[in-house]
Amino acid sequence: MPEDLQKHLERIVHEQNNRPRPEFDGYSSSEMHAILHFTFEEISPISFQKLDAADHRKIPILNQIKYLANMIKEAGEIKLTKLGFLPTDLVADIYAQGFIKDGYVERRKVKQLKEGDVTSITLSRILLTISGLVKKRSNKLSLTKQGLETIQNDGDLVQLIMKTYGLKFNWAYFDGYGENGIGQIRFGFSLILLSRYGHEWQRDRFYAQKYFRAFPDLLNVPDSLYGDSIVECEDCYSYRFFENFMTYFGLVDINSEGEFLRKNLSVIKTDLFDKLIKVEWPKRG
Repeated sequence: MPEDLQKHLERIVHEQNNRPRPEFDGYSSSEMHAILHFTFEEISPISFQKLDAADHRKIPILNQIKYLANMIKEAGEIKLTKLGFLPTDLVADIYAQGFIKDGYVERRKVKQLKEGDVTSITLSRILLTISGLVKKRSNKLSLTKQGLETIQNDGDLVQLIMKTYGLKFNWAYFDGYGENGIGQIRFGFSLILLSRYGHEWQRDRFYAQKYFRAFPDLLNVPDSLYGDSIVECEDCYSYRFFENFMTYFGLVDINSEGEFLRKNLSVIKTDLFDKLIKVEWPKRG
């Protein structure tokens, strides 16, 4: 291929990759590549900001994980049940602190809590393990050297937990929507949408529709047994991103018109969101 032609083709590809795309809310394909594959790294427009102690106290999952980690630290190691769960007395202790209330537990007033009754406590144990803060040997949990250091620094801990939740934890673990990757795949774009539009109440479907407009391939799931598959995909997205991920980190407030009506949710970002998450908008011109 002649050199001039090669340069011309390269220039065309470069221009195409750097052209704003409306389905990406004005970001280019090149910028979206960084958002998707290097979500919190330097080349991405998404980054963390430092919080003060008062703000760290507003992050439910951070404080619950710290509490569990310190229990392990004080005990030296904690023996799990035969099925690999935390012992019931420890589960009751954690839940009594009130970091994260569980609708199932609150409605039924379970007398003897098991880890399986409280999703967020299972999540806390998993995040501690897959983040490398805790190791499991002979069915016992103990802190790693990294864990002993990291739990002393709230800023490092919250960033590690969020990265671990977004990039390593399987979001489909606690629901019945299937192993489809909805919500978790390309979650960085959802953070950008919430940063841009979250200053006022929006229906959860507002975000879901923008998400699937950008990534329509994620709608390729088996037909729903219960109704419209697109609606079910939107419900799945809302449940995983807003009701779980963002809520656990205290980054959204949610309003529901009915206790069990996931279809009638509205969300707004909290002040904490903009304190923790910084987003750079596309630069053009």
